[in-house]
Parts: sequence; C-alpha cells; structure tokens
Amino acid sequence: MIRIAQLSCGAEYSGIQKEIERAAETVGAKIVFPEVSLDDMLNVEEKFGVRVASGDLNLAIARAVRIVENPDLADAVVVMTCFRCAEAAIIRSEIRKYIHENSKIPVLSYSFTERTTAETLLTRMEALVTTVKYRGLLAREKQKGLTAGIDSGSTTTKSVVMRDNKVIGTGWVPTTEVLKSAEDAFQEALKAAGVNKEDIQAVGVTGYGRFLVGKHINAKLIQEEITVNSKGAVFLADAQRGPATVIDIGGMDNKAISVQDGIPGGFTMGGICAGASGRFLELAARRLGVDITELGKLALKGDYRKVAMNSYCIVFGTQSLVNSLSMGNKPEDVAMAACHSVAEQVYEQQLQEVEVKEPVIMVGGTSLIEGLPKAMEELLQVKVTVPPYAQYIGAVGAALLVSGLLEG
Repeated sequence: MIRIAQLSCGAEYSGIQKEIERAAETVGAKIVFPEVSLDDMLNVEEKFGVRVASGDLNLAIARAVRIVENPDLADAVVVMTCFRCAEAAIIRSEIRKYIHENSKIPVLSYSFTERTTAETLLTRMEALVTTVKYRGLLAREKQKGLTAGIDSGSTTTKSVVMRDNKVIGTGWVPTTEVLKSAEDAFQEALKAAGVNKEDIQAVGVTGYGRFLVGKHINAKLIQEEITVNSKGAVFLADAQRGPATVIDIGGMDNKAISVQDGIPGGFTMGGICAGASGRFLELAARRLGVDITELGKLALKGDYRKVAMNSYCIVFGTQSLVNSLSMGNKPEDVAMAACHSVAEQVYEQQLQEVEVKEPVIMVGGTSLIEGLPKAMEELLQVKVTVPPYAQYIGAVGAALLVSGLLEG
C-alpha cells in the first residue's frame, strides 16, 4: 500500500476529506498523517523559517519538517489548502518547495474548493502512485522493440509507433467518438510506419479516454498524463539526465511538471478557466480569421504591449478580443496579446507550484503556436525548448513506458 502523507488546512471543514481518501483508495494508496509533537509545532519557525497564526498551517509545516527528517514515514506527499486563502497558498508553495529541495519524495500541490471530488483528484493521485511504484521504469532512457502509444485527448487523439528509440509513424485526428478516433489515429500511425497491427509488441494508452480505449484494445499500459508526458518530453528534448521543467498547455487544462532524471518530482495540473488553455487560442484564431496553425506566425509579427487583453475568463477574454479589433488594433498585435495572456495565466496558476529549472520544455499541440513559446520565454527569461514531435508527447511517452514493461 502506497502511503500518501496529507499536509493540509481546511479539508475537513470543506467536507472533501472523504473525497481525498476515496481518490487515494481508488489508485491503491492510503492517506496518512505523520504524527508530530507539541515541541515540533512550537519549533516550526526555527526549523522552517516561518510561523503563521493558523494552527492547521503550523501543523502542516511541522509534518513537512518531520517527513523531510524521517523520509520513511511516507512514499509521497500531497499539500492541499483552500483556494480562497492567500496565506495558505503562500505556505502551501513554501511547503512544496521545502520537501522538493530537501528530499526525493514526490509531492503534489493543490488548492481545493468545496466542490472538489474524488474524480477531480484521481489523475493527480494516480501520478503520485505511479512515480513511487515505477521509478525504475521512468528512469529508463531507451525504448526497445516495436511499440505504440495512443493519447486519447479531450480535443485530439494522437498515436505513434516507435522502433528501437525512434518514432517511425504518427497519427493525428480530432476526438469525436472516443474509440473510433483512437482506431483512426492508430491506423494512421501504423500506415506511416509501414507495419501491421499484429507486429506491434505492446500498446500504451493515456489521456482522458485512456480507460475506455485501453480496455477496448487490451493495452498493456493504461496511464495518466503526468508521468507519461514528462517521460515523453525529456526523451524528445534529450534531457533525461538532470533537472527539467515540462509545460503542457492543453485544449482544456494545463500541466506543469518538475522532472529530475526522467522522474516527476513535483507537478500541478488544471486551470481556473479555459481562458488559460488552447481553447482560447482557437477562439482567437477564429475571430482573427486565420487557421490555428497560422496564429503563431501572425503573433510573432505583433507586439502584445499595444493591446489590453484579459483572458482570465474565456468569456471576458473573447470580449477583450472583440473590443481590441473594434478599436483598430492590428491583428498581429491581438494575436500576440492572446498568446501572452495564456502564458501569463499558466505562469501565475501553474508555474508558481513547481520548481522551474532549465531546460524548460514546452509540449502539446499549443507548443506549435510559435507566439506561445515566445511569450513564455519573455515571462520566464529563459530559453523554451519545443522538441520534435512535441504535439505527440503523450503517445510518445506511452510507447516508451510500455516498452519497459515488456522487459520487466
């Protein structure tokens, strides 16, 4: 049984404690609460460097210190606070950073609401458990044999075929009917690779439709996106040794992952509104009268500083877009402002929750919108790498990981 230490404030008052425990149980884990003494509570400021008025937050800090000093107490850590509390958000970030810097224990940081459910937490808990159980698999640097990966995403379905550490075929289709889209993308990848379905030794599946697709094709690996995407990203960017930061801005949600030697150490996913996702960029492209594939090139010609853009909410963002054009702003300036708005939200919502270390790798379909990586570079003041096959990141990671299971 994988032990996930819960360091939190307010989970019991919000009524979601049972949801947290149910999510952990679903992925074969158990929530634990490391015991601390009164002295541990009183010495928080001396050991951690900060003390707050909230007794619950001091308890969470004391438990973090105890876990770092006694790493055998837990296999993974989840740090959770209510999204309404600014003080808790600061402490949550400091706890996450403290554990990440002083131990090798994987840690998840999350802000919850009263409506958080076990289903909302499931992917996050699954990623923690996978990181603990398959560290050796995640650390493997090469793919052997002939394997395939399918990423059943919310807006598109991708597939790749890999042979001996190389991508030899790809497939990409819009997600309509989940199973049909998976079959179509897989067939495209097989055709491009010049191999038959019967030749494939094993298939790995990830994405929103992974359980349905995985069962349908009898996949050897059915895995959440955090571990799969991080593995695929560092492989494609040739950054499997040392630290790296992976940013994936998806059609519906975003992921930011801190990776060390191919293994996720800390991560966050989600987003407050679709204004911080690829969906907003699709709307921007449509309003500007260009294809989404042309939006990035248009944005590179523009200056975001000439346009006031608010995409914190996708509704208000669209209104800002329309207003900007009606005021005579150039399409290229509006396009770059849209890219900057999305990047700023990801920076504020996700990148504050992980350790950002170079190389910074941007993946997913939105990474091909050239204005978005540029906007992220300007915000982070570091080079952002977009590796080849970045849009197939989940499928690549699934094909890599399932190869390791063949040898295991």
